Amino acid sequence: MKTLKTVTICLLSTLCTFFVIAQDKDKNEKLDEMIKKGIHDWKIPGLAAIVVKDGEVVFQRTYGVKNIETKELVDGNTLFNMASTTKAIIAIAMGMLVDDGKLKWGDKVIDHLPYFKLSDAYITADARIKDLLTHNLGIGNADALWSIDSTTTQQTIKKFEYAKKEYPLRGGFIYQNIMYAVAGEVIEAVSGQPWTVFVKNRILDPLEMTRTQTKSRDIIQAGNYAIPYYNDMDDGIVRVDHTFSDQIGAAGMIWSTPIDIAHYLTFLVNDGIYKSDTLVRSETFKKLFEPHSFQDGNGQYPTTALTKPNWNTYGLGWFQQDYRGHKLDFHTGSIAGLIAITGIMHDKELAVYVFANLDHAELRHAILFKTIDLYAFDDNGRDWHGEVLNLYSGFKNSEKAFLEKQQKERIKETVPSLPLEGYVGTYLHKMLGKVMVAVSGDTLQINFNNYKKYRATHWHYDTFKTNKDPRWRSSFMVTFVLDSHGKSSELNAMGEIFRKIE
Repeated sequence: MKTLKTVTICLLSTLCTFFVIAQDKDKNEKLDEMIKKGIHDWKIPGLAAIVVKDGEVVFQRTYGVKNIETKELVDGNTLFNMASTTKAIIAIAMGMLVDDGKLKWGDKVIDHLPYFKLSDAYITADARIKDLLTHNLGIGNADALWSIDSTTTQQTIKKFEYAKKEYPLRGGFIYQNIMYAVAGEVIEAVSGQPWTVFVKNRILDPLEMTRTQTKSRDIIQAGNYAIPYYNDMDDGIVRVDHTFSDQIGAAGMIWSTPIDIAHYLTFLVNDGIYKSDTLVRSETFKKLFEPHSFQDGNGQYPTTALTKPNWNTYGLGWFQQDYRGHKLDFHTGSIAGLIAITGIMHDKELAVYVFANLDHAELRHAILFKTIDLYAFDDNGRDWHGEVLNLYSGFKNSEKAFLEKQQKERIKETVPSLPLEGYVGTYLHKMLGKVMVAVSGDTLQINFNNYKKYRATHWHYDTFKTNKDPRWRSSFMVTFVLDSHGKSSELNAMGEIFRKIE
């Protein structure tokens, strides 16, 4: 027969358990309510949100459709692009090689990848493995390398040699996708396996992430994947092309599902342990989340205007800042028509992840901070959705104002200096490749590397404006420069100069 004390303890335990469950249910409903309102206001087709607290999944819900045309619903197995949240997984893979004794964070990159070369000889010689993951090597951004071409990873890295130095080694911050592609090549050089295979064998399989794909094109065969959409200023919600840029796959091409991501978050909250298996040593896991570079204002998220952090740093695959007196590690992922965000507050044992299939659906930030407020601080007082919506509406208005200004500054009733045929030819940029210009009717056909093709109509003088990119839903200006003989000698596009070679 139980003693009165035992019965009392049991009753208190039951009441406490009931109270915790009731509290979690209340938080879940508050979060769910905000998400539903946000989806409506942002016009998001489909979304998934996952929250892990104290090692347990406390919130995992899907909303809306993965495909507007077929009206197929998002479910727990729907594949979404992780985009740049992939970077944290690459950093983990590097850490595993450190644990294996095959790599040191301070190793020189050229010792593992002899063909690695940058525009600055000193940076080339002294670049370390850790530097590949911290966005502070000193070299300018060159994402056009993969967005207007489809070369191999090695060719992309070799062309990156021509990207200009912008600041001293480890003396600034410029976000670098290409360096994560380099990290992927280092993983292969050291492990003997392509990074896609290494990550599957050492991370995805142990975490039971059975639907996750390390090559973006493999989603077609896997099935049940999200269609990307864009809220176009002129056309409303429109479908855009998938981005299959596996040549920089280590920077952002892993696809995963809500169910798989729940396993990943559990692993992160448990400091590198999953179901009693230690996948990453404690000291290595901590290294991933140490601050390794400072942000000097370059690359900071607009939401810092709302969170007002005292400091902003970058770990190994993680942005970092203080929020409510606690360290927050987080990262967004953005690829045409698909977005993600993840965040971890380690001392609160809390992690969150959001997927959606609408470009610039910044509701993700509201979900991140609402989750932290609710589950870490038991606070529902702030209207995160309203604040984030208002913040980003300002940017949308700025974009509209820019286009209106552009239209106002257009010099009307001008004609090109040459007949359209006078601009025809091949123009070369040593890093970005070739642009072939041809005439079709009353427009110019602008062809980048036989990969990205645009139609350009006359804007004013020798400047032409392209049609909207079918993936990014934006257009850009192409300006031709004439030589002393009145012939076209250069083409200026996307801030880069391509010189005519034939």
